[in-house]
Amino acid sequence: MSGLSIGKLAKACAVKIDTVRYYERKGLVMPIDRTESGYRVYSEDSVKRLRFVRKAQSLGFTLEEIKELLELSDMPEADCADIREKASAKIKEVEKRIADLIAIKESLGELAEFCPGKGKPLNECSILKHFYGDN
Repeated sequence: MSGLSIGKLAKACAVKIDTVRYYERKGLVMPIDRTESGYRVYSEDSVKRLRFVRKAQSLGFTLEEIKELLELSDMPEADCADIREKASAKIKEVEKRIADLIAIKESLGELAEFCPGKGKPLNECSILKHFYGDN
């Protein structure tokens, strides 16, 4: 039987074996067979799929979104517009997260600006007062 062991697949994609097992449980990569002793055997295509998963994760896609992308890539009737739609939705989500982070940064900046600083007792700390709802 030809194919890759789980260890060889993990090494080829620079991930841990537990990561491969996790992705398998999520339906992202599947063994093509098992040896007589029950060891998983993966195809060379599994390397491509696992690299796809890792690259998509690095761009912020969730595992569920990645599963949808993989399903689309396996559909002969799908086209680039389907994938572009998913990417556009992810861009909007990222833009929203960026706006949220900017708002958080501004709020923290305001809190830090009013903090009396070094040498003052904690009961005068405007940041703690804000967190406790005293401001």
